[in-house]
Amino acid sequence: MWWLLWVLVALLALFCSLDVWYFLQAAVVILRAWFQPPIRDITAEQTLTGRVTPNDIDMCHMNNARYLRECDFARFSLYMRNGVFKALRALKATMLVGATTIRYRRALFLGEAYELRSRIVTWDDKAFFLEQRFVSTKDGLVCAVMYCKQSIIRSSPDKIMQHLCKRKVECPEFPEDLQHWVNFISASSQALRAESGLDDKNK
Repeated sequence: MWWLLWVLVALLALFCSLDVWYFLQAAVVILRAWFQPPIRDITAEQTLTGRVTPNDIDMCHMNNARYLRECDFARFSLYMRNGVFKALRALKATMLVGATTIRYRRALFLGEAYELRSRIVTWDDKAFFLEQRFVSTKDGLVCAVMYCKQSIIRSSPDKIMQHLCKRKVECPEFPEDLQHWVNFISASSQALRAESGLDDKNK
């Protein structure tokens, strides 16, 4: 009987110290993507379906932070299927989220079904830029749209593309709205570096 009590205590400590549901859901998403057909076109859009559950809501609609959480899972699935995770392992590289911005257009309410459409829009010498859209299956309205800068560490998007496509791949042009956001990130970075005195130290 005591072993059962210790198991319960261990589970309680685990759930109190870690976001266990996040890691469990991430594992399910990755395993599901593993058994799905690969996506050969790295810029192709991938769609995941979802529904707003009681665990997602505040004031009867999806919590703002939940959108970003669901986008994490959608990117995991995208990178599994288009080979980016595999290329990262082969190149001994990794990736981090460098920046995100999201626009909320209409709330997703409890029980409402939606599609989360993710795609790599373009890239530069340091990062991939993705667009992710929450589309209501009720009327097709884009309820939220997010841009994500996925920074590559110890490699580059060009090297990943060459590894996957076995040739040099020209990156697509930046859409105007995405370019404005990239310019904002650059301006913000320069301002913060100046504020911290990093520019003076590097001279």
